[in-house]
Amino acid sequence: MSRNTDGWILTAQCPSQLGTVDVVTRFLKEQGCYITEQNSFDDKHAQRFFIRTEFRPQSESFDAAAFRDGFGAKAAAFDMTFELTEPGYKVPVVIMVSKTDHCLNDLLYRHRTNKLAIDIRAVISNHPDLEPLVRWHGLSYYHLPVNNETRAEQEKKVWQVIQDSGAELVILARYMQVLSDEMSKKLAGRAINIHHSLLPGFKGAKPYHQAYAKGVKLVGATAHFINEELDEGPIISQKVEVVSHSDYADDLIDKGRDIERLTLANAVSCYAERRVFLYNNRTVVF
Repeated sequence: MSRNTDGWILTAQCPSQLGTVDVVTRFLKEQGCYITEQNSFDDKHAQRFFIRTEFRPQSESFDAAAFRDGFGAKAAAFDMTFELTEPGYKVPVVIMVSKTDHCLNDLLYRHRTNKLAIDIRAVISNHPDLEPLVRWHGLSYYHLPVNNETRAEQEKKVWQVIQDSGAELVILARYMQVLSDEMSKKLAGRAINIHHSLLPGFKGAKPYHQAYAKGVKLVGATAHFINEELDEGPIISQKVEVVSHSDYADDLIDKGRDIERLTLANAVSCYAERRVFLYNNRTVVF
């Protein structure tokens, strides 16, 4: 969960080659920056290198623009793309939700208590039910109903809210509508969804009741980036919990909701702390 990062974060990726770690660490040393955390991974199949570094400048005159220019010149030789995130940065987000409120409630609490590095700009729902909760937190609420006939028009309004809010990330906190392929493409790499993970898998209505009828022994949840394939986008976080014959359908629902809350919060935290790298429909998560 959130580590309340208070340093600068440098993230980068490039084709696998000699000197990738050195170009990062040497430049930071030259700039008088102290590394407080570093993670790297080289995917031998994709021939792709990933690195995330937290650091503290030792000088109060640290110039972020000059740092970007200087490192950019070094990174170009490695065909390396990079991002520099300043301390205290909070990711602007829009949350989408239907009627079920457990994930929304959890995100609102973590936001209010500063446990997630996010700035909630708006909440969008296809139902009016959760407006009092959102308004109590002093946040904007957009009730945008949808059905098969109005989906295209509704998604235009959704997209307008996302653009107007300046949201970097969209969180589908139990938004029980399937986004169109067009909307999924617009939100590729910047929208996280949460759903249950039951073994074996159960689709359709009342999945936990189906699971109970089959006597499942594991319940879980998956948080992933969305894509055009329903619930099959690149996975960011997963959690499971053992259950038994003594857990009835309602018990499975309660345990499932707890896991969904934790799994979604973990995925959002990883994204906000720049721990997630997306490539080839897969993720690297440090």
